[in-house]
Amino acid sequence: MSTASTTDTQTDALQSDDLAAQCVDIARRAKAASRLLGTLDTNIKDQWLIESADALIEASDAIIAANQLDLENAPKYGLTDAGIDRLRLDEARIAGIASGLREIASLNDPIGEVLDGFARPGGMRIEKRRVPLGVVFFIYESRPNVTADAAGICVKSGNAVILRGGKEAAHSSRAIIEVLHEVGRRVGIPDDAVQLVGTTDRAAVGHFLKQSDNIDVTIPRGGENLIRRVAAEATMPVIKHYDGNCHVYVDESADIEMAVDIIENAKCQRMGVCNACESLLIHQSIAADALPAIAKRLASRGVEMRVDERASAYVPDGVPATDADFGAEFLGPQISIAVVDSLAAATDHINHYGSGHTDAIVTSNIAASEQFTALVDSSAVMVNASTRFNDGGMFGLGAEIGISTDKFHARGPCGLRELTSYKYIVRGNGHIRG
Repeated sequence: MSTASTTDTQTDALQSDDLAAQCVDIARRAKAASRLLGTLDTNIKDQWLIESADALIEASDAIIAANQLDLENAPKYGLTDAGIDRLRLDEARIAGIASGLREIASLNDPIGEVLDGFARPGGMRIEKRRVPLGVVFFIYESRPNVTADAAGICVKSGNAVILRGGKEAAHSSRAIIEVLHEVGRRVGIPDDAVQLVGTTDRAAVGHFLKQSDNIDVTIPRGGENLIRRVAAEATMPVIKHYDGNCHVYVDESADIEMAVDIIENAKCQRMGVCNACESLLIHQSIAADALPAIAKRLASRGVEMRVDERASAYVPDGVPATDADFGAEFLGPQISIAVVDSLAAATDHINHYGSGHTDAIVTSNIAASEQFTALVDSSAVMVNASTRFNDGGMFGLGAEIGISTDKFHARGPCGLRELTSYKYIVRGNGHIRG
């Protein structure tokens, strides 16, 4: 049966009356596939990634045609211009997706890595070895490149994945999965290792969230309402990413020119992403010198500054900030600004209003940087660097499946190792316990 007909069959089945049973079937097939993936040779996984990258480029015309159908449907889904831009594929973006798969292939395979090993006094030997999580249920927004990224990172880490993408990118995602399946059949990766849920019925998500016997972890990547729903309904662990209210704190010893450049990059390089700066804090002793320069740069980029009373003295064009502004993830051309009395006041503000995603300090004082990194409770804390660097690619992890603001089981960019667990292997020679 062709890939297209397989996908259509799955879609038709999921639109039948017995949706719950079909979701169970998908999860069970993913579980069976995960057992094979957990023992698969690294060379086979890498071959699949590299050949899939080549095949995606060869299939660019078909993928772009499928993407055009999604773009034509975009207005009825109410996508913004930014949303349509994220949805759009062209030859350059498909080449970028392919490059991402090749990068994953170049990374070390974490499966089988020995994390620790030791011998007991009686001669028994114990190893702590890295293993896959098993089956990942991944719910994500309407970005077709994420379909390939998630498939690649899950397979390389030995996990089967069930992909539930946004309806806005349904045609594009299906075209990408068809290519991945076709290559998989040639090299020995089963179709069930990467399954794309073919229905837009929201009830399907609820059915999958009940499948703790077959699904080992759920990763939702989208709006806060989706993530809270998943966290409330899931019967398996959830790796969560809530909002990204990221801060930059300008310390009293900061280099002002460096601070201006970092804040401009953190806020303006790409505004609609989770690691963009949304809040600026500045030490009162440097505010008179630094804040006008920072405000001038932000204003030149069209950023509206929502300022507290003390900051308003240095930002005459600022808008009075509300308490809600300091906790907001704007994802656009707005930023909250406050003047603080001390580094301790800055970290208290961040830990109160922040989301635990990414926060930064600009300082030339090593002791201040150490204090800041110790006190701020976030997945990544930057010293003299933009918040935009909290990213799997920037960290050298390759493609990421998300940035976790949880503390268990993973925190920060979730790459290959974050999709693994471990088990103990004990070797004896007739040992019995007395």
